[in-house]
Amino acid sequence: ASLLPFLPELEEISLSWNGCVGGTLKALTVHLHHVNLLKVLRLNSCRLTAEDVISLGEAFEIVSQLEELDLSWNSNIGGKLSLLTKKLQKGCKLKCLKMTDCNLTAKDGESLAEILNVIPNLEVLDLSINKNIGCSMKVIAQDLKNVPGLKELNLHMCGLKQDSLQGLDTALQHLAELRKLDISCNREIGGGFKDSAAHLASLKNLEVLDLHQCCVTEEDMTVLSQVIPLLSSLQDLNLSSNKNVGLSPDPLLGRLRFLPKLRSVTISNCGLGEESLSSLAEAALHLPELEILDLSWNKCVGGNLKLLLGALKLATEIQVLRLSSCNLVAEDLALLTSLRQDGHLTRLQKLDLSYNNSISEEGWAVFCQGLGMFKELSELDMSLRPSSCRDCGPWFRELLATLTQLPALAELGMQRWALSESQRKQMEGFNQDNKRNIRFDC
Repeated sequence: ASLLPFLPELEEISLSWNGCVGGTLKALTVHLHHVNLLKVLRLNSCRLTAEDVISLGEAFEIVSQLEELDLSWNSNIGGKLSLLTKKLQKGCKLKCLKMTDCNLTAKDGESLAEILNVIPNLEVLDLSINKNIGCSMKVIAQDLKNVPGLKELNLHMCGLKQDSLQGLDTALQHLAELRKLDISCNREIGGGFKDSAAHLASLKNLEVLDLHQCCVTEEDMTVLSQVIPLLSSLQDLNLSSNKNVGLSPDPLLGRLRFLPKLRSVTISNCGLGEESLSSLAEAALHLPELEILDLSWNKCVGGNLKLLLGALKLATEIQVLRLSSCNLVAEDLALLTSLRQDGHLTRLQKLDLSYNNSISEEGWAVFCQGLGMFKELSELDMSLRPSSCRDCGPWFRELLATLTQLPALAELGMQRWALSESQRKQMEGFNQDNKRNIRFDC
């Protein structure tokens, strides 16, 4: 704080992850008049107290140019947000407000709603991991119309319910600039999409949609299958941990073909069957920019990876492929190595094959023999399930020899593979410069 008088052009202050700041913020805020050009103030995880919130509110009259405020991971803010919000002046230039895991209450939600009409330039609002704020989401949603330039709205794990989803849907018609919408991990909104997704289709600029772990029902899927394909700018779609994605008769996965800008498709633990996997495979033929594909925890992939053969051949941009707990078999690993041998998957950087205990020794041997062709690979996970422990077969020698051919490899997961003392030493010898993170624990 004593340096601020000598830094009149300072635009950014970050004191994050300093617990000792709590209770002493006034020592800083009384000097902020020396840096009236300040645009960014980050105070996440600082153990802020009610007194600190009051001091911060008073400082808003001084730092009129402030555009970003991050108060995340300060649980003592909960119930006291009005001490800050009532100090905000109309025309405030704030563009980014983050309050992740601040123990916000329903009353805080009402305070937040009141200030939306005085921060018209707001572009990012992050209220994630505040489980009690969902009770006031209808109130907040009503005032979102006052921030028409909002680009990111993060409501991950906010305790949303079906009625708050309805209010949010109504608000979306005023948020034409929205680029990212995260309403994941709100289990009680399941069943609400069937009546509350009409305005989602109007988000023509939406690039990221995260609906993972929302307990969507079959009726929800009927609506989402009609709405999501209309989001023409969508690049990142996460539907993970919604079993009805795979069980629903409505062909959402097949309709992803209408979203050619998709770069990331995350549908782990979605209860996919062979039919839905086939629909995805056909749609993926029309996704030339696909970079990330996560099919983890879908058992039907095992023995059926060949259905994705055509798509993987065309996926010239694919960088991340996650197939954890997919019941993979030797044939699936042989397919991956043959694809690379034929000149495909050239940009693959992260490959997750963990929790596939169904792969035979022969399957691992074939994979390790061809592994050296994945020159861009930086992360590889071959770990077994937590309840398992198996000896490495003869393929371990192939693996060790191949690792030296992978200059970019930084992460290698081999947990639950039992390494002999000799094998451990060999692995440690490979990593003698300690530049890689190799995990083995059995």
